[in-house]
Amino acid sequence: MRYLVAAAGTGGHVFPGLSVGEALVDLGVSRRDVMYVGGNRLEAQVYPEEGFPFLVVEIRGLKRAISLSNMTLPFVVMRAKARIEEAIEDNEITAVLGMGGYVTIPAALAARRIGVPLYVSEQNATAGLANRIATRWADRTFVSFPGTGGLEHGEWVGNPVRKAFWSFDRESLRPRALAKYGLDAGAPILGIFGGSLGAGLINDAVAAMLEDWRADPIQVVHLTGRAHHDRMSRRRGGPGVVWHREAFEDAMESFYAVSDLVVARAGGAVAELSSAECPSILVPGLFGSTGHQSGNASFFRQAGAAEVVEEFELDQLGSRVEELLFDEARLSEMSAAAARIAKPGAAKAIATAMMGIDE
Repeated sequence: MRYLVAAAGTGGHVFPGLSVGEALVDLGVSRRDVMYVGGNRLEAQVYPEEGFPFLVVEIRGLKRAISLSNMTLPFVVMRAKARIEEAIEDNEITAVLGMGGYVTIPAALAARRIGVPLYVSEQNATAGLANRIATRWADRTFVSFPGTGGLEHGEWVGNPVRKAFWSFDRESLRPRALAKYGLDAGAPILGIFGGSLGAGLINDAVAAMLEDWRADPIQVVHLTGRAHHDRMSRRRGGPGVVWHREAFEDAMESFYAVSDLVVARAGGAVAELSSAECPSILVPGLFGSTGHQSGNASFFRQAGAAEVVEEFELDQLGSRVEELLFDEARLSEMSAAAARIAKPGAAKAIATAMMGIDE
């Protein structure tokens, strides 16, 4: 049996898609029998590096503003659909998984045309447009939150996370992670993560906070994003601040293992936060057509696993961090709440469904 996974764009689609491939391999499927399809962004680097076959198609989304390029979009979709149909037939694909985003539509249309089972996985609390369309043809739809908006019949299995988070053990990982970042077990550690590409607004707010830091000593692991790393590396923290900056982290389990509290966007990475049982301050981005990050953040706040700081409140980030980071009882409560909503088995649940062995 062979499988095709359509996942492209940002890390919020790419890495959950990759985790399903890891689960298929863990269940005995050869890497050469798991094909990925996407464009020329992050996915074009990640999947080949992990040893999976990768099909490149031209993909782009609908522009929200009036644009002449929208008139050509149906032709782009149909060309991508034709290429994916050919790949399904030539490689004898037996199941297709769409992870949302632009590439899901042509993949779903191709699966429907060929007649192979189609599965859809939605990462956010409110479904994106592509998945709202594709789920009409799906054999099964999997969601990351209970009651996901826009998908009436979604099965709550969680958002797939990388293999390192299937049985995350902070205590065993922490000593090596501390050494990796040059930190110690003394002062509390704040993790900063703006997504796979970084987040300029969060970076600037963090830099302002740390330059003016006058509270107890603090250690920081800051994943700046490659585009922001040089600029952030020139900033200096106040007294008592140990500030370690990385452009990108391939082994996110190390980042979560050292972090007592994380400041992050509220995209797909919230699944890692819960699987790592990590307290967080979430800063939902205002991008996207459905405001999906606000929905994700709201769910985590209501569960007690996170607090939320809106973008217009980022000048208050320092006081919120100081309030939480030194409150061990509160952090413990938030960690326990994160554990209660964690679904680290999502990737295997989806993989077994695709293989037809979970019924």
